[in-house]
Amino acid sequence: MKPRAGGVLTSIMVVLTMTTGMIEAVSFLALGPVFTAMQTGNLLLLAFALTGAAGLSPAAAGVSCAGFVVGAVLGSLLESSVDARERRWFAPALLAEGVLLGGGALVAWHGGVDGPPAGPVNGHHFGVIALVAAAMGVRNITTLRVRVPDVPTTLSTRALTAFVGGLPHVADPRIGAGARHEGRRFASIGAMFAGGLVGGWLLHEGVRPAVVLGVPCGLVLLLGFASWAVPARRTTEPG
Repeated sequence: MKPRAGGVLTSIMVVLTMTTGMIEAVSFLALGPVFTAMQTGNLLLLAFALTGAAGLSPAAAGVSCAGFVVGAVLGSLLESSVDARERRWFAPALLAEGVLLGGGALVAWHGGVDGPPAGPVNGHHFGVIALVAAAMGVRNITTLRVRVPDVPTTLSTRALTAFVGGLPHVADPRIGAGARHEGRRFASIGAMFAGGLVGGWLLHEGVRPAVVLGVPCGLVLLLGFASWAVPARRTTEPG
């Protein structure tokens, strides 16, 4: 049973997009530089690191890629198995993602991860990177299954391109135009920026990375429990 399309689902996906900005602030500014959600950027960092570029860790980027793949596989298996029993898979997927994010926050807290390592990336940093990347792998599988137009939650390139392409006097009917489409795109872009801004500001003010990670973890878990608590007939449809 898939979540019912509409304003509520779109709002959930916008909130998830904001959490991506906060997560990547921690990933890039406190764990790496490395990305855990935006694997396009991470693959490029890996490529640059393998050429010997200063300040980049091929191990960190590789762990992120591996964690993301594992998360995507596990997310797909989880969601497909729940769906095969004709039950709601969206809430369990959010809860699984939240648990992985929480695991990353706990490892960061107990491992004393307070910023980029002074030397080579250590085990605690690798643990946080792997868990958060796995959570983002689950997230991306969920996003693909939900298919909310214009709100991919883990990247903004296509949303920004579509937003520009949908502006008056530029609008291309093949990519969709109008206030509804443009509103979703603008919300997606704004949420990513806001999440990155808040996450970066909190880290700049000395808030521990574990605490910053705890915010998206809490939001994702809250959305998961809320989705589960609402009666299925109001939130789902076949498919």
